[in-house]
Amino acid sequence: MTTDNLTLNPAGLMRLMTWLSPSFPVGSYTYSHGVEYAVEDGRVGSADTLINWVEGVLEFGAGRIDAVLFCAAWRAALTGDEDALFGIGVEADCWRGTSEMALEATAQGRAFVSTVSKVWGDGVLTRWADQMRGNDRLPSYPVAVGIAAAVATVPLREALTAFLHAMAANLVSSAVRLVPLGQTDGVRSLSSLDKAVSIAVDHAMATDLADLGAAAPMVDWTSMKHETQYTRLFRS
Repeated sequence: MTTDNLTLNPAGLMRLMTWLSPSFPVGSYTYSHGVEYAVEDGRVGSADTLINWVEGVLEFGAGRIDAVLFCAAWRAALTGDEDALFGIGVEADCWRGTSEMALEATAQGRAFVSTVSKVWGDGVLTRWADQMRGNDRLPSYPVAVGIAAAVATVPLREALTAFLHAMAANLVSSAVRLVPLGQTDGVRSLSSLDKAVSIAVDHAMATDLADLGAAAPMVDWTSMKHETQYTRLFRS
């Protein structure tokens, strides 16, 4: 089975919407991915600077990393290659520049696996997470969602677009609270990120896992500075 012969059906769409809804219990609203310190340091203080920041995350940072990992996990899960899934999980566990970025990926990954397993039952996702834990590794969020989407036969492009859109929406939401920005500016910012999400999806789907790389040192720096920020609302 390949991406070419999958179509998004209503059941898959509803499941995808449920998983990536702000109400799904992974705690995404508690993470700012360094945006909190970027606001504190004056690097993000308007809709325009926020858009530029999130574009950088999608094109050069965790958005780029997570999207390629998501694609690799989706493809391996669709073909039932559980050995490959373990390798992808290990790779994801290594691709974190700071302790807070690692927490953000793995805490959400654990919560996602737990909830999906309890609601939709055990399967490939649960076996993968158990294998990761058995080898002293933690399940990473983008890999977990990629596996779940493949098991639910949600097409890769649609699943990844929704995942990256949710990532962008969470960063915008954190800035709306921190700058603060008005709700309209928040929606305008998210709308302006449509093209960046689309480009990130295209790039990830055409990138081999062996060619994975990122270059967002300023985002990593704000994450490191956030670790010792005196007043914090977010966990990253």
